[in-house]
Amino acid sequence: MLKPPFHPSNILLAAKQKKKTYVSLAKNLKKMQPRLLDEYVHELHEKVFEEINCLDCGNCCRTLGPRITSKDIEKMAKATGKKEAAFIQEYLRIDEDQDYVFKSMPCPFLQADNICQIYPSRPKACREYPHTDRKKFFQLIDLSLENTKTCPAVQKIFDQLGQV
Repeated sequence: MLKPPFHPSNILLAAKQKKKTYVSLAKNLKKMQPRLLDEYVHELHEKVFEEINCLDCGNCCRTLGPRITSKDIEKMAKATGKKEAAFIQEYLRIDEDQDYVFKSMPCPFLQADNICQIYPSRPKACREYPHTDRKKFFQLIDLSLENTKTCPAVQKIFDQLGQV
């Protein structure tokens, strides 16, 4: 069950209300020295994820369709006990960018308690989300700005970055 502040409509509303602030912040972040930006964002990432438990939200698993690589398909098919072709037929489609994505959202492996049924074998895009702990964060600023619409942790990181 989603806790009230983590309901998708609340997350999106908060992002819309702060859009101008977040866009301005993103422009300023792009001017920072990349190494210092990484250090600061990674520190905030650790701090925020001590406070926020993804299992209280799961919005990313409900709304974002990750790109699924051939290695992901191999791992997920094995985890589900299916042959790759059968896995693809049951769960995946090819999107407008010619990438595999789930046929429908929420993710077919998201359970009612927000636990991923195939967590150890989840796609790379899911393992790396929300990308605020990755090196060269300056390359991910626009993606992170977009992720403020989905992830309360990214919103909190942007809010704290804006206080500097």
